Amino acid sequence: MPPKPGEVSLLLNEIKAGSPCAEDKLLELVYAELHQIAAHYLRRERAGHTLQATALVNEAYLRLVEVHPDALADRTHFFALASRVMRRVLVDYARTKCAKKRGGQQFQLEIDEAMLISVQRSEEFIELDQALDELATWDPRQARIVELKFFGGLTDQEIAETLGVSTRTVKRDWMMARAWLQSKMGP
Repeated sequence: MPPKPGEVSLLLNEIKAGSPCAEDKLLELVYAELHQIAAHYLRRERAGHTLQATALVNEAYLRLVEVHPDALADRTHFFALASRVMRRVLVDYARTKCAKKRGGQQFQLEIDEAMLISVQRSEEFIELDQALDELATWDPRQARIVELKFFGGLTDQEIAETLGVSTRTVKRDWMMARAWLQSKMGP
């Protein structure tokens, strides 16, 4: 059952005020949607490896509420920040993987549940992260749109609200950023 309008924002305010049970209520309320975002992103992955959406959601949620409770203004901002945290989680684990011995086999990574990422895919995450950082120096808004759409699964309308621009601007910037990333990384 989707949350009622304003319910996420109310719980975020309760967390800021120090309510002891607000974090648990928030997790119950947003877990399904965060899981859906993670699963949507992971469906883009190549066949032959496993990355569990549950582990990604759990790690991202823990980082989000423990590190950024004051930055969580409302539902849209919560999911925008969640997309950034998911990106960081994926890149951190990809870097960990690439630092290990190379050999083509898969390595187990511990978050909350088993996560397996191929070494090749890890290198692609790192390459994407570096490309997004480079894009951010050239056009921070385009980099943020890619992050929100690709890692956060936000709609154009949600991205527009988060960034305070029109939906048309989001679509235009998305097309330009995607073309730029493809020129840097290949298809």
